[in-house]
Amino acid sequence: MNPALLLLQSAPSRLISLGGVDISIIAIYFVVVLLIGFYLKGQSETGEDFFMAGREMTAWIAGLSFLSANLGSLELMGWAAAAYQYGILATHWYWIGAIPAMLFLGIVMMPFYYISKTHSVPGYLQLRFGEPSRALSAVSFGFMTVLMSGINMYSMALVMKVVLGWDINFSIWVSSITVAIYVALGGLRSAIFNEVLQFILIWVGALVIPVVGLVEAGGWDGMVKKIHANWQGQDYTHLWSTMGSFTDNPMGIHWTGIVLGLGWVISFGYWTTDFLVVQRVLAAKDLRAAKMAPIIGAGFKMMVPFIVILPGLLALAVLPFKLTGEGAALAAGGHSYNEVLPIMLARYCGPGLLGLGITALIAGFMSGMAGNVSAFATVWTYDIYRAFVKKDATDAHYVLMGRWCTVLGVLISIGTAYLVMEFKSIMDYVQALFSFFIAPLFGTVILGMLWKRATPQGGFWGLLTGTGASIAMWAWVKADPSALRYIAFSSNAKDMAENMYRALWSWLVCFVVTIVVSLLTKPKPDKELVGLVYGCTEIPGEGQVPLYERPAFWAILIAIVFVILQIIFW
Repeated sequence: MNPALLLLQSAPSRLISLGGVDISIIAIYFVVVLLIGFYLKGQSETGEDFFMAGREMTAWIAGLSFLSANLGSLELMGWAAAAYQYGILATHWYWIGAIPAMLFLGIVMMPFYYISKTHSVPGYLQLRFGEPSRALSAVSFGFMTVLMSGINMYSMALVMKVVLGWDINFSIWVSSITVAIYVALGGLRSAIFNEVLQFILIWVGALVIPVVGLVEAGGWDGMVKKIHANWQGQDYTHLWSTMGSFTDNPMGIHWTGIVLGLGWVISFGYWTTDFLVVQRVLAAKDLRAAKMAPIIGAGFKMMVPFIVILPGLLALAVLPFKLTGEGAALAAGGHSYNEVLPIMLARYCGPGLLGLGITALIAGFMSGMAGNVSAFATVWTYDIYRAFVKKDATDAHYVLMGRWCTVLGVLISIGTAYLVMEFKSIMDYVQALFSFFIAPLFGTVILGMLWKRATPQGGFWGLLTGTGASIAMWAWVKADPSALRYIAFSSNAKDMAENMYRALWSWLVCFVVTIVVSLLTKPKPDKELVGLVYGCTEIPGEGQVPLYERPAFWAILIAIVFVILQIIFW
């Protein structure tokens, strides 16, 4: 038996120890990250530099940062856990749950975000619907970002506990202080450059598990056979063929929940309105670069399941023991779904490779933390502090507020890290947050951009009722589990399925209320909607450039590859 597995069974709190080479690799990474922050401090003295990186990023840098901001523990730990829990169905969150929305953002929505020169998505809502909508979205977004940042802190601490036996509090504070320093110094510019570095490290470090794991399992076909042998009666290896019924797949979901709840509401809501990722694209140097950045990100996004989903599938095939939900694992002293990735890391990595793998995980966690705190600092400073507290301060004052707000955001996030333990897996927690805040926000933004008749009152009340409805549905199921059959159409639905349907309902509530209230109230005149709404805005073209340099060409090519992948893994 593998020595790491023997150690796992004899000492559940610690799998392996780092050698001198491994420690050196991790230490060098922390030093480089901090040096980047100190180096870029001198280039982040104005508000435009600190909060928007001077709007001078190329399409490739903005695109990789756009993807890397999402490639934190949410991806590395959460989806490896979800793949173990739900099988290949977790891949939907990368393909139908990302690619169409990223292409839509690049081709349809980026012109409005970029032309308006807004600093944030709440900033766009202020221009389109007024201050009340901006305030509501800013407060809800700020609340969500610190909750999301807590996921990264918890996940990193979990890895250090399981892999190294480190104290969970020590791990949280080391990573938090490092992120607070380099984001407070260099702002968004520092976050972006570190995210590109972290993107490279994640790929290099995380490739070990799928490559070595497939060799052990006997390739893809061998892995599938082992999964079928280990988990008889449950199909973990097909994307679509098991989704004609709620009971035929591990998630307990129907294809309507994936297509409408995930593929439409949560996916489009996250990738087109979550300022954490949109902020990176707004830092592009021109409109063409801003349109290309999400498209470049979509191309790389299709490959990410190889380093994230595959480890969870390999664990289903090769691990001689079964993992459980977080609560059951804590009660029994065993291991949870969330620990799949560190367990597989311990199984396959030796000296040197282990240090690289751990560094990749740390990079992912810190990337997610940095993305959340930089977005939180921008929204707080521009959309709450400047809008409602101090409207006439100097630019230097707002930069200072942004730096202090970064530190505050990190401190609040430390407290939220412990909330994650109340959920069975990281991704159940994340998707619940998305259904609360992102799903209804998408309804407000998409109507605001595409329908000039939408009014300020409609935008505000639609967003408020959509958010309130989602939270109310969640509380209803918690108080009365039998309510699940009304929310998710099946009493057999798992937490993830419930999140998908709850997101769909909240979006529909927001959409309907916005339309009804708008039809009963007075719209803005067309001249006030220029640059904000289709039909009132002239969209600039890319000029006389070759076909292969046009964003639409690459979007179509990626869409074709996306369809082919759905057929291959049907």
